[in-house]
Amino acid sequence: MKGSGSMMSFGLNGGYEAGKKLMDTVHLALLAVSLGGVETLIQHPASMTHAGVSHENKTLASGITDDLVRLSVGIEDVKDIIDDLEQGLATI
Repeated sequence: MKGSGSMMSFGLNGGYEAGKKLMDTVHLALLAVSLGGVETLIQHPASMTHAGVSHENKTLASGITDDLVRLSVGIEDVKDIIDDLEQGLATI
């Protein structure tokens, strides 16, 4: 990959509820079902894009677990992004 931009995923201790809590507490990162853009975007597939999908189809077929968070890092100042995630994670 050349230039800026980064897509990552991570799991949260606390599973589904922790994912929902993080989505409710970040301020800079925008909730999005599509992770393409110049701004920092975040999603919790289990409560967003795959909320209506059975556990078997989410986990077994797609690898989407209740604790999964996806983040697309945007062009904002890196300190602002880190601060936003830190304050959100501190609430879990």
